Amino acid sequence: METARSWEVAQGLPPEIAAVLGPEAELLLAIPEYKVALPGGGRQTQCDVFALVRIGGDTCAVSIEAKVAEPFGPTVGQWMADASAGKARRLAFLAALLGLSDIPRDIRYQLLHRTAAAVLEAERFKTDSAAMIVQSFSPDARWFPDYHRFVQLFGKTTEPDRRVDVALPSGRPLILGWACAEVVG
Repeated sequence: METARSWEVAQGLPPEIAAVLGPEAELLLAIPEYKVALPGGGRQTQCDVFALVRIGGDTCAVSIEAKVAEPFGPTVGQWMADASAGKARRLAFLAALLGLSDIPRDIRYQLLHRTAAAVLEAERFKTDSAAMIVQSFSPDARWFPDYHRFVQLFGKTTEPDRRVDVALPSGRPLILGWACAEVVG
């Protein structure tokens, strides 16, 4: 609910999202509860918001994962417990898409598939870059350590409200970010 309010009040990009993407970021299109199919069967991944954003002269496909107090779901280890062949295929696909040779069992699976959603939609819409941003409404940045651990898979470090740039195997730039949002009255 907080996510919807923040995007409606902003009438464009919420300021914390714009701050992560950069001063030239301009919202072109935003779709709430946007679903993206992933290989391996099972459920689609659902972005809290999917947006197309112009950043200077480039376009970016952005997946927003909104959080207040709920965790990022199961770890890869939990998700892969008694895994089907479809889950194994999906995890291998995610690793290849994101350029990760090894995905530790303590990584939160949701961060992988939300990031993949942005990359897949960047390919589909032929955007210049992809981005996955956590829009956190938690005053104490709850679950940030899980996000930080995820960013470390790419050989990077991060802090709240900071953009992290990663090069994907395809050559397409990937932006990762944790945006601290305020609860809108």
